[in-house]
Amino acid sequence: MSKVISTMAGNVWKILVSVGDQIEEGQNVVILESMKMEIHIAAEKSGTVREIKINESEFVNEGDVLIELE
Repeated sequence: MSKVISTMAGNVWKILVSVGDQIEEGQNVVILESMKMEIHIAAEKSGTVREIKINESEFVNEGDVLIELE
């Protein structure tokens, strides 16, 4: 199982995938907002979205698990 990890602290502005979606390596899956900037978080591996562990508008820290992939 692979995980998509937050690369920085910020608010979850938009979740771009849903459970069951097939995603490719390098695909943007979440957009964070920090200091009025949008930061795109991409999957490091291809897979199917198993679980989304965050909600939009939620604050996340660097290293938090955002999404789990199968």
